[in-house]
Amino acid sequence: MILVLLPFWTSALVKCFAFMIILGRDGIINTVLSWAFQTKIQLPLVLNMVGLMVGMTNYLVPIVVLPVLASLLAIDPAVYRAASIMGAKPARIFWTITVPMSLPGVFAGLLSIFVLSLGAFIVPALLGGPQHQMLSNLVNFYNREVLDWPKASAISVVLCGTVIIFAAPLAFWRRRKV
Repeated sequence: MILVLLPFWTSALVKCFAFMIILGRDGIINTVLSWAFQTKIQLPLVLNMVGLMVGMTNYLVPIVVLPVLASLLAIDPAVYRAASIMGAKPARIFWTITVPMSLPGVFAGLLSIFVLSLGAFIVPALLGGPQHQMLSNLVNFYNREVLDWPKASAISVVLCGTVIIFAAPLAFWRRRKV
């Protein structure tokens, strides 16, 4: 549990700079690979999709783990005992009890990381570089550098609309289940 909570104790900016040091051309990974293979290795791990995926994964995985873990811990152990007493095998218990009862936590976690990934700004700017930008980076670009405010606001409306399109069915489904 500490490993899940540890990324929350550090700023996203600090984590991005740490990943730049670890994944950089003369970073820790390339240094270890150069030492292991006795040749100069400089894998491009920053300012591309690899760095962006590593940073976004580190940023978003702890956020999805918490609601999924909460939904798994909320399942009464007596349900598992009753299923095993009735002769259900572990695979059947998993697919008929654990998966359906943990779906609200899974959906909440997926919606949370979807919304946060749409609004991600620091991680794509520092680890993805200019060729791998998210929508929030484009809004900033059109707002601050190009001064094309209508395009920036149009992208913002698309961003908000996308969140509403994905959040509304989940809210409807949740209201219907209660």
